[in-house]
Amino acid sequence: MERTCLAVILAAGDSTRMKSSKSKVLHPIANRPMIAHVVDAVARSDISSVALVVGRDAEEVAKAAQMGSVKIETYLQGERLGTGHAVLAASEAVARGYDDIIVTYGDVPLQTEGPLKAARQGLAEGSDVVVIGFHTDRPTGYGRLLVKDGELIAIREERDATDAERAVKWCNSGLMAINGRKALDLLSRIGNANAKGEYYLTDLVEIARSVGGRVTAVDAPEIEMTGCNNRAELAVIERLWQERRRHEMMIAGVTMIAPETVFLSYDTAIGQDALIEPNVVFGPGATIDGGAVIHAFSHIEGAHVSAGATVGPFARLRPGADLASGAKVGNFCEVKNGKLGEGAKVNHLTYIGDAKIGAGANIGAGTVTCNYDGVNKHETVIGANTFIGSNSSLVAPVSVGDNAYVGSGSVITADVPADALALGRARQELKPGRAAALRERALAIKAAKKAKS
Repeated sequence: MERTCLAVILAAGDSTRMKSSKSKVLHPIANRPMIAHVVDAVARSDISSVALVVGRDAEEVAKAAQMGSVKIETYLQGERLGTGHAVLAASEAVARGYDDIIVTYGDVPLQTEGPLKAARQGLAEGSDVVVIGFHTDRPTGYGRLLVKDGELIAIREERDATDAERAVKWCNSGLMAINGRKALDLLSRIGNANAKGEYYLTDLVEIARSVGGRVTAVDAPEIEMTGCNNRAELAVIERLWQERRRHEMMIAGVTMIAPETVFLSYDTAIGQDALIEPNVVFGPGATIDGGAVIHAFSHIEGAHVSAGATVGPFARLRPGADLASGAKVGNFCEVKNGKLGEGAKVNHLTYIGDAKIGAGANIGAGTVTCNYDGVNKHETVIGANTFIGSNSSLVAPVSVGDNAYVGSGSVITADVPADALALGRARQELKPGRAAALRERALAIKAAKKAKS
């Protein structure tokens, strides 16, 4: 029989050290609020119910945590009286009789499903409390996990530890799993007889043992248990997340020439044999198919690049950009809500917005699709194998048919039929000798100004 589980996510902190106008858990890692990373880890742990304990910015935090696969109920912690008190804020959910209760934190965004599943397995094997710990060469400041004969006998805070206990490198992450049938009784036994008058979740270790319960610990990678308290730690977590995801992608067959200069979003998808050159930034919603090439200094967001297509260098793909196989967007080009057909080329210094470009079309340097009239956006349609000359402006709504030509420097305001040549520019005139006369006049004016001064 499958075990039921509730995850209690604590996200009610005041975030004072963050020095921010918004809750700490709303700050993004890889363009996603850190609370959403935590909910995602919970969802991957086969947990479908979440009790989200909120405080500051409660509505915004609840909205950021929403995911379709997880049912989330929010509980307000009015006072901040410790972690044990925070879990009890969700006592209504805890009392429903789940098999497992997982307690985790909204400011630990690098956590994955592995340790959470391991903690649940510990409950399935008979433990009443399972603490998630991590090994570190820098244990200073952390509570130490003291284990004897396979059981966790205490979490010793550093200020209370002996020299021998301080030498222990297995530390408390704060995350734990509790037997759901006993959780409410155990939590209600937590007292506040301490210097701060707070209710500490770590007291559950001794409480469970005092009533004959079994307490164990499981290990998690140190990186996954990294918490965030200020902007410096936020930057560290961003770096760690990026390093982990780049490594996963490269192991899966993506080539990154200088991976430390590539920045990914939480949902960036890159296929096998894609090549990513240095200094590329991916915003949310970017999908790069296998075999595509992204040249240096490009920015891609909300866009799809098919196999064999190339982007950049110094290109920007905005939401709605869609490049078919073999298409090219070259240097200093921008595409927004533009679809490029197979083999279409937008080589340099061009803006394509709200447009459809046919297969094999060539868009010359400096071309602009004039898509905005000051109120509304309009579409430009360019047919297959069409040639648009350099420095042309296509004033939407407008269409250019298959195999048509648009002369360089043209302003196109009316539809161009297939196979037609369109010229929309002033006729050139020649005035022999006029340049010399203009130059002499300019020099005379300059001399007169100088004499006057």
